[in-house]
Amino acid sequence: MDLLIVSAASLLAGFVDSIVGGGGLVLVPALFATFPSVHPATLFGVNKSASVWGTAVASVQYSQRVPLRWATLLPAALSGFAGALLGAWLVTVVATGFMRKLLPLVLLAVLLYTLAKKDLGRHHAPHLGGRTEQWAAAAIGVGMGFYDGFFGPGTGSFLVFLFVRVLGYDFLNASASAKLVNTATNAAALLLFAFTGHVWWHYALALAVANVLGSLLGTRMALRHGAGFVRVVFLLVVTALIAKTGYDAFLR
Repeated sequence: MDLLIVSAASLLAGFVDSIVGGGGLVLVPALFATFPSVHPATLFGVNKSASVWGTAVASVQYSQRVPLRWATLLPAALSGFAGALLGAWLVTVVATGFMRKLLPLVLLAVLLYTLAKKDLGRHHAPHLGGRTEQWAAAAIGVGMGFYDGFFGPGTGSFLVFLFVRVLGYDFLNASASAKLVNTATNAAALLLFAFTGHVWWHYALALAVANVLGSLLGTRMALRHGAGFVRVVFLLVVTALIAKTGYDAFLR
């Protein structure tokens, strides 16, 4: 029964994550509720063992339909991988309690900014070029990679927002680009957690399959309905993240 519950959560997480990120909002709480006495690092490792496959499949699906800017995204993915390794190592030795109170406030600022800028992310108009865009993307990658390894909730949504706000992408192109970087950060964190023995491999396969199925469904919907649809889902997911992280930080 436990495997069935967390597999269903992984399916939904893959669906949400493939559109705009935030799959951890679904799967991580499900893991903590199902296995309350297990070390948090182990549950984070199990989450990564599923989500890395969902984001990888979403990246492939998007790349076949959306023209990705590879010269920009590959440095971002590599820096994200390095940042996630450092963050995942740090979480094994440093408490993350302060992040719980800061996160909902940052998410609220993102939500209000997106609502205030009605045209944000509706049109694909990259305004940086060449090395400038590469350096900006690499900075986003290393910063969000570190965050993903160290704490994690909302990484995909933050990546989408930053690609829209900093690089000028629309929400569909930002989501497609974010999946590539998020795959790299998930893989790095998974490697670190696996190396330190914090992955339940007997759960990994079932959760990965469920996550991939959800990812395929979500990617198809995003490609079919375009940037406007992704923007709406982004706003809904960020709102849900604010509610969940705010409750965890201030009311629990």
